[in-house]
Amino acid sequence: MSRLKIHPRAEHGRIVHVTPESAGWRYVGFDLWKLRPGEVAEGGAPGRETCLVFIGGKGHVTAGVEDFGILGERNSPFEGKPWSVYVPGGGRWKVVAQTDVTLAVCTAPGEGRLAARVIPPDALHQETRGKTTNTRHVTNIIPEWEPAEGLLVVEVITPGGCTSSYPPHKHDTDNLPHESLLEETYYHRINPPQGFAFQRVYTDDRSLDETMAVEDGDVTLVPKGYHPCATTHGYDLYYLNVMAGPHRTWKFHNAVEHAWLLKA
Repeated sequence: MSRLKIHPRAEHGRIVHVTPESAGWRYVGFDLWKLRPGEVAEGGAPGRETCLVFIGGKGHVTAGVEDFGILGERNSPFEGKPWSVYVPGGGRWKVVAQTDVTLAVCTAPGEGRLAARVIPPDALHQETRGKTTNTRHVTNIIPEWEPAEGLLVVEVITPGGCTSSYPPHKHDTDNLPHESLLEETYYHRINPPQGFAFQRVYTDDRSLDETMAVEDGDVTLVPKGYHPCATTHGYDLYYLNVMAGPHRTWKFHNAVEHAWLLKA
């Protein structure tokens, strides 16, 4: 298996655990929890801010001294917008599952300058990017115009047979205003779940060049380079992106040889 692909290690509990140390980078952390009713997920660490995203199910959420009650609505990421919670750096959080829950825990450096808050579905900005076989539907959970110290969090659904994160682009160079350095994780889901999709991660000099078949529940790491995805016919692809770096802005560079696609 590619060192950039992580397959869930269990059926429930914390089934994916990505830290800056395990990924070999500096900023992004990502955990995935699958809980049965009554089970608990909790966390929070000094110097790390958190975004909790309800991929599916309902849970009782507390963050620091805040009791946000029962949040969550959809049963799968293909059924509308998510409920999410922002937890400031150093803040503790806890989720008690009311139903079966799939919970994404997205983290990045943060000093705790902001307040904890619920991010409800009706507050989320959505857009459709691309056209024909390069169509994808984007839901911005914590985009750069919303408050956070380091995190950028977004969901994307790519219809079956389409490409996404395409034309190939990268954001691995600290060269503002032209390009920002951002590490990134992808949490993939497939509908129906027996399907698969593909993701390639590669650099111009091909010192990194890996192509992965991703299945339902896989997580991929993008430490650098271009990182396009492609779905197979009949299977929609969902992914949750978490990005962070030294500057909280998304400025990317398109692969020069494929830039003509933007005008086609």
